[in-house]
Amino acid sequence: MDLAGLLGSSLGSLSRNKLRSLLTVFGITIGIAAVICVVAIGNAGQARVEKALGNLGDNFVWIEAGGRAVNGVSTGPRGEKTLTIGDAIAIRAQVPLVKSVSPNVDASVQIVHGNRNWFATYRGVAPDYFDIKSWVIDQGAFFSQEDVERAACVCVLGHTVRDQLFGLEDPIGRVVRVKDMPCKVVATLKPKGLSLSGQDQDDTIILPYTTAMKRLMGVTWLDDILCSAVSQDTVKLAGKQVGALLRERHHLRPEEGDDFNIRHPEDVIQAQLEASRTLTLLLVAIASISLIVGGIGIMNVMLVSVTERTREIGVRVAVGATEEAIQLQFLGESVVLSLVGGAAGVLLGVSGSLLLGSAFGWPMDVSADAVMLAVVFSVAVGVFFGYYPARKASRLNPIEALRYE
Repeated sequence: MDLAGLLGSSLGSLSRNKLRSLLTVFGITIGIAAVICVVAIGNAGQARVEKALGNLGDNFVWIEAGGRAVNGVSTGPRGEKTLTIGDAIAIRAQVPLVKSVSPNVDASVQIVHGNRNWFATYRGVAPDYFDIKSWVIDQGAFFSQEDVERAACVCVLGHTVRDQLFGLEDPIGRVVRVKDMPCKVVATLKPKGLSLSGQDQDDTIILPYTTAMKRLMGVTWLDDILCSAVSQDTVKLAGKQVGALLRERHHLRPEEGDDFNIRHPEDVIQAQLEASRTLTLLLVAIASISLIVGGIGIMNVMLVSVTERTREIGVRVAVGATEEAIQLQFLGESVVLSLVGGAAGVLLGVSGSLLLGSAFGWPMDVSADAVMLAVVFSVAVGVFFGYYPARKASRLNPIEALRYE
């Protein structure tokens, strides 16, 4: 029997019990759709984590002030005032694994333009900061090193601050009041969105660090030094070299603890990414159970079909049908059930994934690999669970089959 004949025979046999065949197909459909939706949701979660990892910065090395225990009491983050501009200059000059360095001071401040005002976080940084943190310019141009040297009253607005103060107006060249200091807007940033902790990264205003230190804060120390390593593989080693340099510059004895903290936020995000992948695999495994249940349904239906069609099998054997032909007929019916269920499951899974993405605002990516895997798995289920009934049918004794009532 050729493929077309086998397909026609299988469809004809299954159409005799439409409701039973439909319910069997439905089990496979649910299983395939569940697998596709789970993979799509897992991919969306991983994409979000990977985006957060990219937003961290370019091979980010973060040195934070504070951390030393004084008389048994930890000073905590930013509890020390020992990080200086000289430290940042020394890191740039003496640590070859670091390619970019920016001092950082920050605090919250009220920003006013006309009759609008907004409370936001300001950062005092060097021009390298925008490359280190992978900020992309939207309008205007970033301030320069010359602006840093003369402590110029210029600023760059994050997307949220720009919307709150200017709405649809063009902010470039306008003056805002930061605390009591008039400040000219020279650029705006493209939005980054929320961080994994839920913080709005665009709710910020960025100034030259000298401007923030001298005109707003009146301090000579830094809150942080932000660096970029030459490559992802050298981030940890660069952090160690920076730590050794700072201990030497701060004249810390071997028994003394660091008066700074070297943070590795990318480790946290990498752990979250790995957890997301593991959870996706776990959910796929759980969703696959429904496919196995659907396969058991196919086996049950085919066993019932073999019992109901015992006399038909006997007649076919009596007129010359071989064991292979009988086995192929029932195996074909099982595979057809599985394929129809798989096709319906793909449609339901893709549609469900897109609907979920639209409802929750997730960037759903329906993986072609997941669709192909689901289809292959559905065929495998049809073959695996249809083999035993097909083999049982092919092994029936033709004389007993003809006598069967």
